[in-house]
Amino acid sequence: MDQLSTTFQALADPTRRAILAQLALGERSVTELAEPFDMSLPGISKHLKVLEHAGLITRGREAQWRPCRLEPKALMTVDQWLDEYRKLWNQRFDRLEVYLRELQAKPRATTIKGKKNARRKS
Repeated sequence: MDQLSTTFQALADPTRRAILAQLALGERSVTELAEPFDMSLPGISKHLKVLEHAGLITRGREAQWRPCRLEPKALMTVDQWLDEYRKLWNQRFDRLEVYLRELQAKPRATTIKGKKNARRKS
């Protein structure tokens, strides 16, 4: 699996995204990361392994404390991929805006009074 797919797979889970949000505020221990979740420490550890495999976090060792850290550079691949689509959609929206302005600038067709609609509802 390529790195981008691995990263998206890791980000697909809401628990892992919540863990990343906690780590965006600073280093946390596994116990601290587990606090907001109704989940066992082994369950949190599995999520951390997925995040670590994707390169989104690193885990260190300082005596008895194993701090987890966010690795924001790992998200650069995702940001670059999204940027290509952002540019594409911005171009499309710009073209749509031009087209809509052209439509608004055209005079409206007038309807002829007294003519019945060609289509009738049954």
